[in-house]
Amino acid sequence: QVQLVESGGGLVQAGGSLRLSCATSGLPFNRLAMGWFRQAPGKEREFVAAIAVIGDSTYYRDSVKGRFDISRDNAKTTLYLQMISLKLEDTGAYFCAATTTWEVARPLLDAEQYNYWGQGTQVTVSS
Repeated sequence: QVQLVESGGGLVQAGGSLRLSCATSGLPFNRLAMGWFRQAPGKEREFVAAIAVIGDSTYYRDSVKGRFDISRDNAKTTLYLQMISLKLEDTGAYFCAATTTWEVARPLLDAEQYNYWGQGTQVTVSS
């Protein structure tokens, strides 16, 4: 059974930090391209960050560059998103996504490229 379980969300003041985790099971983690997406109330889901299968190649949306860091621990089959200097506009439900792919060296940026999704964890940034 495939499971992606996010955790680490919460309420934080602007300027604060959070670390999201996505524990994965039922999939060959070291063969997965993975990403984080978010959705704010009333808005469409948007790409946040992605990491390739191998080589630790990463990509971020412009608004989070320099503040967010995506990483993976293959031994723990867990994906992370370290977020610092959080802003009000970072508020939303954060989802991790995973897929097997032949494109092992390139992060995948399109939600349609991912086959597996977690249920999400809420991040609320207050002023």
